[in-house]
Amino acid sequence: MNIQAKPAQSIQDEVRAVLDAVKASGRTSLTAPEGKLVCDAYGIPVPKEGLARSAAEAAKLAGDMGFPVVMKIVSPDILHKTEAGGVIVGVASTAEAEAAHDKILANAKAYKADARIEGIQVQQMLKGGQEVIIGAVTDDSFGKLVAFGLGGVLVEVLKDITFRLAPINHDEALSMLDGIQAAEMLKGVRGGDPVNREALADTLARVSQLVTDFPEITELDLNPVFATKDGATAADVRIVVDFEAKPARFRPSQDAIVTSMNRIMRPEAVAVIGASSEDGKIGNSVMKNLINGGYKGQIYPIHPKAEEILGYKAYRSVKDVPGAIDTAVFAIPAKFVAGALVECGEKGIPGAVLIPSGFAETGNEEGQREIQEIGRKYNIRLMGPNIYGFYYTPSNLCATFCTAYDVKGSAALSSQSGGIGMAIIGFSRSAKMGVSAIVGLGNKSDIDEDDLLTFFEQDDNTKIIAQHCEDLKDGRAFAEVARRVSKKKPVIVLKAGRTSAGAKAASSHTGALAGNDRIYEDVFKQVGVIRARSLRQLLEFARGVPIMPTPKGENVVIITGAGGSGVLLSDACVDNGLSLMSMPDDLDAAFRKFIPPFGAAGNPVDITGGEPPSTYKNTIKLGLEDDRIHSIILGYWHTIITPPMTFAKLVVEAKEEMKARGIEKPIVASLAGDVQVEEASEYLYAHGVPAYAYSTELPVEVLGAKYKWARGAGLL
Repeated sequence: MNIQAKPAQSIQDEVRAVLDAVKASGRTSLTAPEGKLVCDAYGIPVPKEGLARSAAEAAKLAGDMGFPVVMKIVSPDILHKTEAGGVIVGVASTAEAEAAHDKILANAKAYKADARIEGIQVQQMLKGGQEVIIGAVTDDSFGKLVAFGLGGVLVEVLKDITFRLAPINHDEALSMLDGIQAAEMLKGVRGGDPVNREALADTLARVSQLVTDFPEITELDLNPVFATKDGATAADVRIVVDFEAKPARFRPSQDAIVTSMNRIMRPEAVAVIGASSEDGKIGNSVMKNLINGGYKGQIYPIHPKAEEILGYKAYRSVKDVPGAIDTAVFAIPAKFVAGALVECGEKGIPGAVLIPSGFAETGNEEGQREIQEIGRKYNIRLMGPNIYGFYYTPSNLCATFCTAYDVKGSAALSSQSGGIGMAIIGFSRSAKMGVSAIVGLGNKSDIDEDDLLTFFEQDDNTKIIAQHCEDLKDGRAFAEVARRVSKKKPVIVLKAGRTSAGAKAASSHTGALAGNDRIYEDVFKQVGVIRARSLRQLLEFARGVPIMPTPKGENVVIITGAGGSGVLLSDACVDNGLSLMSMPDDLDAAFRKFIPPFGAAGNPVDITGGEPPSTYKNTIKLGLEDDRIHSIILGYWHTIITPPMTFAKLVVEAKEEMKARGIEKPIVASLAGDVQVEEASEYLYAHGVPAYAYSTELPVEVLGAKYKWARGAGLL
């Protein structure tokens, strides 16, 4: 971004000089005049202003810039000026300016007797326009974020604010203007003028560049910003700083991640540390799963005394194994893990799957730090601890103590929780959903979601990635990888804990409003991640999204045999951001040829419940044939004339006929009826049509997820 005509280094030098002075004085915030200097350097519009150190000087400044003016206390010890009675607006004359000066000083001394007072800021008073807030905050996981919302007093009442990772480009800045609930207010209401969107976007981009260039700026508020049809000017500037340097998070290179993850997930040799012949032991279950799961690589049981375990020669240590080992699965108590991990390092094993619990999740932070340090020292990537292990079905690999799983497919799933992992396994088996991988992450001492994304990105066996997480250790690293991966493969995330307050004590409005979940919500949208709202949604998206073709446009048509279903399906379309097509007259007439006079064309197309199979088939084929229709939602009503399996088979026949002609569109179906609709739904799903008995919401949610991915990937 071209901030100004001045060179970037010159601009940064101006700001650096201000920040150096703040640091030298031991302060954690900038005064208003210092904030103006920073804004001026980065071309962020602020009003005319001056600093008065006497009542007479205040009156002269006000007269020179023109009444009315705003007058504010300038004190490094008073950050919230309004609370201290340190702001007077609408000062309209010389006499009022002198009186305001004295009153502000008196209020400030009453509020904080020992406050350092540098003077009174006299500022040009802005008139009219929409008040908005533009700000920035530093999140522990995501780093620098820029914010936008309604400003003034409304910001704390409505909390209508949206966030993006900084820095942002112009398009992302514009998207923020549409990302608040009150976006329509910016377009002008009741005859009012719309705001200058380009001016607001430009200010957002400049703020994002400022906080990116200067990491020590932890919080920034421009509130209110008066947005008019002519421009946007910040009436008040608040900047909070922290000069204590934060240690950079360690991240291996992408190539290093791919190399190590390939050896861990697709090993040629696996060692089981703590292997056992005794039923009921974790080491016994891991061995049995590896053997019975059909893994064809080398299996090396590690046991201090046994000669052999389950027919495999046992070794006292991984160092005694003659060949190379790619992955070591730990099935020993936590207190022995560090010692065994050192031996893995000395053996040159690149990956450790740490099943044992007893680390950070129980308060043993020191024990977890110890294994992290060992892993870093020997370049061992750690999965876990406190996990169920992982499955990688293309290699018939069940490196876990859970039940074996062998239904191969293209969905890769991960969970931070063992219980959620078992739910993933159970659903996948029940729904016959083929998976490429199921991975437990547990405490995430090392390997986390972005490592998995990096692996699955280049894994030809994986078409969709679905992840459950309670937190992201490094949200920025995740976002950077997800932005890239989501362009190629859908990334679905179920973020647990979305109802927690998440906000911490902060000095700025932006900081106070940076609720944990709102940040996750907005960053996920920014980088193309599809957010699941429930475990069931995560699983249904993982199952349904990859089997549908990518839509070629936004026009969705509902064809239903029941008017009530049509209404509910329409509501679900609105809830999921789908666009119901406005039916052209010629297409409306074409549909009417196939439905009874008392049916309803338009959209939804209501063919009524008493129609024979031919009516369903004809209307579905018409919907598939017409290029203006891009996706179809079917609402079936169980009747004697068209029984459930008859309906299911005719849908598949129509779909296959069109496919043979090179026509493929997403189709989802909602089936209402007696228990026979369950079998019909399974048949449809098995033939590439996500179908649900007794639900009008789920099929539309799955279609909506496909659309969100296609939009984010730039395919529409």
